[in-house]
Amino acid sequence: MTTSITPNSRKIIHIDMDAFYASVEQRDFPELRGKPLVVGGDPNGRGVVAAASYEVRKFGVRSAMSCYEARKRCPEVVFVRPRFEVYRAVSDEIRRIMYLLTPNVEPLSLDEAYLDVTGLQVHNGSATIMANWLRAQILEHTGLTASAGVSFNKMLAKIASDINKPNGIAIITPTDADAFISTLPIERFHGIGKATARRLHAMGVSYGADLRQTPAAVLVQEFGKRGQFYHDIAHGRDDRAVKSERMHKSIGSETTFRDNLTDNNALRVQIYEQNEDAFNQMQKKQLIAYTITLKVKYADFTQITRSHTLSTAFDSAKSAHYWLDKLFLDIPRELPIRLVGVTFSSLAPAAQLLPQLNLFE
Repeated sequence: MTTSITPNSRKIIHIDMDAFYASVEQRDFPELRGKPLVVGGDPNGRGVVAAASYEVRKFGVRSAMSCYEARKRCPEVVFVRPRFEVYRAVSDEIRRIMYLLTPNVEPLSLDEAYLDVTGLQVHNGSATIMANWLRAQILEHTGLTASAGVSFNKMLAKIASDINKPNGIAIITPTDADAFISTLPIERFHGIGKATARRLHAMGVSYGADLRQTPAAVLVQEFGKRGQFYHDIAHGRDDRAVKSERMHKSIGSETTFRDNLTDNNALRVQIYEQNEDAFNQMQKKQLIAYTITLKVKYADFTQITRSHTLSTAFDSAKSAHYWLDKLFLDIPRELPIRLVGVTFSSLAPAAQLLPQLNLFE
């Protein structure tokens, strides 16, 4: 069979921390090591699993599952509340290690990132050695393990990082890619979710080989522009660049209450807390914002947002309180509220604020 994969000179590494939040908790609290652990909310309320240790995953517990369901599956599970400030600090440390290797780093979340190491001469130019160096440095400086995937594009590197988890590495070369993709279940392709997988199965497409044999025109007719993407990844094509300077479109924070709230003062306290968290995140990323959005979800799960945009950037978390109060007064209040969130958008680098401040020196 003629291979559909053409050699590519790019070298992409995907680093994915192993059960990141749970591993940080087990690192910091030795009594939690070896125990089935969930980082999340209240199992007696509406809590959701934010992270699950490997000890509890064998019971079928996964992220985004309700904490109530997690305890049903594993009665001896230990629950701890998330410490996002700690996770962000550890993530920043991991990011600094990555930047020692290359400036071409694209963070995807606190616990994973792409690195483009094409053309680097260190470690004999070997992306595999570089990935193992990163994993060793992360372990030495944070006490945490990471898994790595190495390939010639982002899609395959991300898939590879999951193959030998935890604390492993996998390499997919241009020579191996065709055979690897052929036997890969379509659920494993990055970008194909559960709903799309169901539709593909209905078309008789279950593996990469099936997807590759489906004409692009058929996929486009069924899925629109995404159909061309599915056709490309079935042939190992993914030309997306590692975007090292990606600007965040928005930064926000939200919380779901254990019990629905109706009291205005209690709701304002929660809104201010989410505002503080979102503003602190924005400051750490050295960004400023001109738009603030208040999100409210009601007891019947309907939700509403209200926004306001300023001509000058918000200069402190407290400066947003006036506008949050006005937005809150504009929210219908017929039903109890189960969630509030605050998001900053219309972002720009903080350096743009300097001329504005200098006027008042």
